[in-house]
Amino acid sequence: MRTQNRKPGEFTYITPDPNLTLAKVNEFKTKLKKLKSAQPKAIQDVRQLAEGGDFSENAAYQIAKGRLRRLNNKIFKLEEHLKNSIIINPSSKSDQVQLGNRVTINLAGEIITYLILGSSEIDLEKNIISHNSPIGSSLIGKKVGDNFTLRLDNKEKVGKIIKIG
Repeated sequence: MRTQNRKPGEFTYITPDPNLTLAKVNEFKTKLKKLKSAQPKAIQDVRQLAEGGDFSENAAYQIAKGRLRRLNNKIFKLEEHLKNSIIINPSSKSDQVQLGNRVTINLAGEIITYLILGSSEIDLEKNIISHNSPIGSSLIGKKVGDNFTLRLDNKEKVGKIIKIG
């Protein structure tokens, strides 16, 4: 059985955001440990099914080999992400907005508090945003009392930073 060769998609080669909190690094390490513990069984399954001979018509072998390939790919990606990660350590002495800061803003009369982290940790329900998001990127580097302009859907909103920390 021959598998299709697919062309890579538009977002195939985007590197993950290296900025992570220590909690996220630990979560990734736990996930990596779990994946590595599943690897020996996947290898054993491939070996066992390979003993059946005739690889071209052995669908179970092809499926097991694909499963092992996906597992190895996930392990590789997680190891690379962890190897290149930068731990977010916000400085409490800084008067400028930076990664890891909790920022309270007044945006068009609405008071909102955001936590600015890396792209891997976004949780809009908890008001955790990325430094790459439109709001996050417009806040980075600003100080308390500074105004900022947020551009969304060809509309501009002006906001003010009330509190950092």
